[in-house]
Amino acid sequence: MPLLDVVNKVDMQALDNAVNNVLREVSKRFDFKNVKTEVTLNKKDKLIHIVTGDELKMKAVIELLKGQCVRSKIEPKCLAPRKMEPTSHGTVKIDIQVNEGIPVETCRKIVKLIKSSNTKVQPVIQDEQVRISGKKIDDLQEIMQLLREQDYDVPLQFVNMKRD
Repeated sequence: MPLLDVVNKVDMQALDNAVNNVLREVSKRFDFKNVKTEVTLNKKDKLIHIVTGDELKMKAVIELLKGQCVRSKIEPKCLAPRKMEPTSHGTVKIDIQVNEGIPVETCRKIVKLIKSSNTKVQPVIQDEQVRISGKKIDDLQEIMQLLREQDYDVPLQFVNMKRD
């Protein structure tokens, strides 16, 4: 019986490369000359910490980060910026949470959509992912297409497609 997992995973190495590319790009930009800018990735806590001169520069750094994520095939929807805060040195800082996994509420929406599609597949919620099994691989591909057309608050990837 063919299987398919619908997940939300972030390649942390690709994200690390994107952060390093942002730092390299910021160091070359004229508008960041003489402005101390830090961008660090904490892989364990899945947190990106940014410190820079002012709010305008912060927005520029975040846009650069999103652009690098797109180039690295990381969906920018997985980045959840927190509140921007001033620091004691006259700069601003922000933490950006890297979200992985599909929230249970979104999993339920996915299962409900699949069941209403009248396709011969069985969706099952497992932790923070949805496993779909069916008799034909074509049914799974149809479900993949259906889910790609929907707009959820998290990016979806389709992994572990197995044929028996």
